[in-house]
Amino acid sequence: MKRTILTGVLALTAGLSGLLAQQAKGPTPKSKAEADAINAMQSANDPDAKIKAAEDLITKFADTDYKEYAYMAEAQSYQAKGDDVKAQVYAEQALAINPKQFVMEMLLGQVITKGIKEHDLDKAEKIAKANKLFNDGMEHAKTAVKPNPQMPDADWENAKKYVIADGYNGLGIVAQIDKKWDEAVKNYKLAWEADPDQDAFGTRLAAAYLGANKPAEAIAVCDKLLAKPNLHPAIKQVLTNVKTQAAAKK
Repeated sequence: MKRTILTGVLALTAGLSGLLAQQAKGPTPKSKAEADAINAMQSANDPDAKIKAAEDLITKFADTDYKEYAYMAEAQSYQAKGDDVKAQVYAEQALAINPKQFVMEMLLGQVITKGIKEHDLDKAEKIAKANKLFNDGMEHAKTAVKPNPQMPDADWENAKKYVIADGYNGLGIVAQIDKKWDEAVKNYKLAWEADPDQDAFGTRLAAAYLGANKPAEAIAVCDKLLAKPNLHPAIKQVLTNVKTQAAAKK
């Protein structure tokens, strides 16, 4: 399974057929009209349309068993729109229904981390909350049940592996914000090992090595990534800068 499919698989875009396959274990539409509303939410192809469809589902079917998924759809859509305040609101509503919803734990951890500022009076509290969300999300992902029984086991294991990689990446970012460079290095390494195709993880690892005053290790990571063909220009520029700074420290 490619990473580009991951969010869709975990966020209801497997389609209603996949959800209905779980009737014996999970929620079931109570009418054709509700099923149509769920399908409309699933098939919406832009954030605004998905938000509207999710709101329509909740408004028209107050007793729907799919509120968790509607709130998830809204949280992800608002995050895509750059509205982190509303993304947090809806992620928290989804977690109020299912405290082990690891997709929302990851999203909420990302939103909180993004909002941490150097001189926040509640900086330590935000750091602790983000760390807990990432750690809990990884643990809940490990034991999560497939969203669609028809999904191959290997694909589900890969999906969870990517979630765990994102969790370690999140922990690395939090540690970097907190200037705990050795901890950042440890978590970025784990993220990159879990998903070696994510050049951003390796780039953050190189920067963390630089912050930890380990220039040789930083240069080694930079060289490994810079040798890759078709490296994204923005990543290439960051790596080149990190390597230059690391070389000056040797």
